[in-house]
Amino acid sequence: MRAEQPIATHQLGVWMTGGLVVGSMIGSGIFMLPVSLGPLGANAMVGWVISILGALAIAFGLATLSRRGEGGIRAYIEPAFGPTAAFLVTWALWWSNIAAQAALAIATASALAWLFPWLGGAPWIVAVGVGCVLLLTLANLRGVRTSGGLSLVTVAIKLIPLLAVVGIIFMRRVAGIPFEPLAHSPVTLPNIATATALTLFALTGFENATAPVDKVRDPARTIPRALLVGTTLVGFIYLLSSSGVMLLLPADRIAAAAAPYADVIALQWGQQAGILAAFAIAVSAFGALNCLIFGTGELAYAMGLRGDLPAVFASTGRENIPVVAHVVGGAMTISLILANSSKATASLFTFVILLSTAAVLFVYALGALAAWKEDKSARSRTILVVALLFIVFAFYGAGLEADLWSLVLLAGGLALRFILRLTAGSSPAVETSPAAPRE
Repeated sequence: MRAEQPIATHQLGVWMTGGLVVGSMIGSGIFMLPVSLGPLGANAMVGWVISILGALAIAFGLATLSRRGEGGIRAYIEPAFGPTAAFLVTWALWWSNIAAQAALAIATASALAWLFPWLGGAPWIVAVGVGCVLLLTLANLRGVRTSGGLSLVTVAIKLIPLLAVVGIIFMRRVAGIPFEPLAHSPVTLPNIATATALTLFALTGFENATAPVDKVRDPARTIPRALLVGTTLVGFIYLLSSSGVMLLLPADRIAAAAAPYADVIALQWGQQAGILAAFAIAVSAFGALNCLIFGTGELAYAMGLRGDLPAVFASTGRENIPVVAHVVGGAMTISLILANSSKATASLFTFVILLSTAAVLFVYALGALAAWKEDKSARSRTILVVALLFIVFAFYGAGLEADLWSLVLLAGGLALRFILRLTAGSSPAVETSPAAPRE
């Protein structure tokens, strides 16, 4: 049964909410990204700058909306564009997270297999990935403090290999050791678009700070600060560390690397240091999976409250934890992992990652447009124009196929919502809960 007022000691403060932002952003993608970015040479640097500026502009828009206070992403969109658009945003973000969760679970298992070669077979990878989802779903069912505390611990660990590479850059600079030349690749719009699309996937996740429905203390101040500070911190570290790998390893070695960050650290401080870095990378993927499971459960809970998913999704246990929402989200993630266990579906799994990115762009677009209506100052609208232009460019980089399938996904959500409304006989009343938009 829902308590009328959440207990303050069970809510997330600015540090834990910031941990949710950073933890959701820093997953496994950044640690393998140099392998894809290396052949692009200087285009990768340009792509990082564009993605960071675009992500900050989008985060600014979401921060503008979150200053209203509690309510989650849906409550921010609904006053501007109505309940249907607000539902589509929540639905798109939910599916984007589920797809990303499957990828992070497999990434965690793969990183552990680098440390323990006997885990390298496909059956073991799948088993460990499923085990990670089960373990973290149970952790989130224990309460918000358990999930938030785990976020802070894993954030501290996952920053180690990133900051270590940044430190090596400065050490070589001070010692006067020349850097490796970048790959020779012409700086062109298509190459920059490719680099931007790749770097964007590593930067997504900050939007999950808007997901908790009644779990953040003083949300009007906490969420905007966590969004902007967390996104700035991660973007800066990403730019330095990813570019550092490209400057510290030859381009041909990066292309063949299984763990480029671990290779850089092992080259500087020895194999044992490289092993520790690989462990930190595994923890990074595990921690990001925890943050996504938390946000995904809250999104399904909000949709259950509003009648956009069956009412059972709104049922809660201790500390208002949405039990059914977490269980169903975990089950759907495990289904995607099991689908990836067959070689015939390997390409489908890769596509799911692209679909995850394309789906979240709809969230960013409507969030930026809602912020445009919320704040009419010239400064804010200038920033939001940057956000919208970046989103259009990112759609182009994601590819036509992923964009079209994300539209199919949205259409499926509308069909489900229509069926639920039809079955209920009429539109359900707005719940008197923090998930409902403020009048």
